[in-house]
Amino acid sequence: LRKRCLIWRFLKHFPEDTMPEAAAKTVFQASAWREGNDGRRPENRRYGIVSAVVFDMDGVLFDTERLCQESWLAVARECGLPDMELIFPRCIGLNANDSRRIVMEAYGEDFDYDGFRGKASAWFWDYMEQKGLPVKPGAAELLTWLGEQGWPVGLASSTRRSTVLKHLEQAGFREDFSVIVTGDMVEHSKPQPDIYLMACRELKVEPRECYAIEDSPNGIRSAYRAGMHPLMVPDMIAPDQEMRELSERIFRDLGEVLEFLKNQRRKGRADL
Repeated sequence: LRKRCLIWRFLKHFPEDTMPEAAAKTVFQASAWREGNDGRRPENRRYGIVSAVVFDMDGVLFDTERLCQESWLAVARECGLPDMELIFPRCIGLNANDSRRIVMEAYGEDFDYDGFRGKASAWFWDYMEQKGLPVKPGAAELLTWLGEQGWPVGLASSTRRSTVLKHLEQAGFREDFSVIVTGDMVEHSKPQPDIYLMACRELKVEPRECYAIEDSPNGIRSAYRAGMHPLMVPDMIAPDQEMRELSERIFRDLGEVLEFLKNQRRKGRADL
């Protein structure tokens, strides 16, 4: 125990971004031990007081991730494309550039990706026209509460901006977000941290002061790499050990996220 304390006292003086990964892990484990934590992610981690929230959109606010998958699979069956049920999950959370790369790697350089996406998009919007936008349970309540409490709220979605704005307007959520960053604003979206770092800059908060609410592994990786507090609400992909380690908390739905934030307020662990 004495040895672990000495390691912690020595390494804690290094800036985190210059610290080797193994050393950073040692600091984290030692600091968790000192605070009586279970060694996963201490309540405050090495972060400041949380004062903002950034949402993902598809799979978090709207049940559109599942709908997008159905559109891809329908067009794949029509075109005789094999293994789309394996390819699509790899694209969840990615922007158009990175999704294109994955699909082209699977089907070859001659594959008509734009034609495929055009057909999938037509299928998607036809469904939306008939059935409407599927809003996730608890989304409206959570956004309303955050607004009442004065939290800065942003959105970081890998989807292109025109679609994001259309969905938000249709759901009546547009005014709930002071910052909207989309996949066509960055070269590489999730799992790279760029999109979340941009959202934090525009919100004028440090990443360590911000929750990220995500459903996908790529989104959680992105938020974690940005230095935020990732909160996972799984949608189509169940959390594995990696997700349990990277996520500060894992919830069943947005209602649980709302209760968590209310509890954090009562405990004085969020800057409300």
